[in-house]
Amino acid sequence: MGPISPSRALAALTLAAAAATTTITAPAQANTGAASATRSAPASTAATASTDTDAVRYAWLKSCTKKKDVAVPCGAWTLSLRSGRTVRLPDARVHPVYAGGKSDMSAGALFTVSGDGRVVNYFKGDRLVVRDVSSGKVRPLPGRAASLPRGLDMSEVDIEISPDGSIVAVDYLDTAARLPTLIADVESGRVAELPPDGTVLGFSPDGRHLLTSRFTDDNTTEFTVFDTGGRRTASQVVPQIVSNNSPVALADDATTVALIVTGASGGSRLRTYDLASDAVSDAVALGIPKGETPQRLFWDPAGALTLWTLRGDAEGDITSAVQRTVGAATGATRRLDSFKIKSGLWTWWLPGE
Repeated sequence: MGPISPSRALAALTLAAAAATTTITAPAQANTGAASATRSAPASTAATASTDTDAVRYAWLKSCTKKKDVAVPCGAWTLSLRSGRTVRLPDARVHPVYAGGKSDMSAGALFTVSGDGRVVNYFKGDRLVVRDVSSGKVRPLPGRAASLPRGLDMSEVDIEISPDGSIVAVDYLDTAARLPTLIADVESGRVAELPPDGTVLGFSPDGRHLLTSRFTDDNTTEFTVFDTGGRRTASQVVPQIVSNNSPVALADDATTVALIVTGASGGSRLRTYDLASDAVSDAVALGIPKGETPQRLFWDPAGALTLWTLRGDAEGDITSAVQRTVGAATGATRRLDSFKIKSGLWTWWLPGE
């Protein structure tokens, strides 16, 4: 297959200070309340999609071989759904475009799937849009979030999307790090800003808070939580065990971060980190089979976790994906879904990526 789909932004995390230990706990139950007048109630995470036959299992691009045996992305972006159907998206841009207007035929353009698998995000022409997978309705992101700033290549933007797809974080990768991250609310049309020096790691399950990371002048890593209006709600220079491990996930209390630690032996353990108290929990063994690699992690509003893992073959190629619920206090898991990944792909994305 082509490149393995990376966990967006998480690979950027490194360095910080030593950790404290406490007993592992689930986050305090957040009061999600009723849905606002401008947005429907958010889905609980990718776990909700397990009963939705219109939800995306994964999105993918084929790989084709050109002259001199060079592999390039080709065809159209395609959705593999839980119902077994596949849906081609001919309006989704396949190759990113440089600021000067030339397409980069050797690369695949940006594509994102919401955690519940019901919304996808991509470039349609030169505009960022979201598509409802069930209805097929396509809408551009509101205001300036739909178009790239002048002088920026399409490859110089990263996207995080809320679990229900209603809010999109547009994170620019400009060399000068001067462009603020935009938080676009697709339903209300509001666009807020986050400081340009942070990297968005993900949303809380209710979509109301974002976890970001930045490197400090002291070569440490700071985690900061913002609400979708751009207001800072929590911040902490995190211990090294937090900054050096992934995947991570922010809970609805906007304070608790779950993370998976994978040691040299290959065994994976689950910890939580409290941004308010700067405390790291004791580790519990994560109940996944040997040979599976943790890929993405999400809280749900009830205080449980959803985990995506990958399986590979002897040659190191990814062959399948598995979705499980995880007990935050015990590490015990229950499988929700599993499926094979098509061979011959350039790239592919799971819900929440």
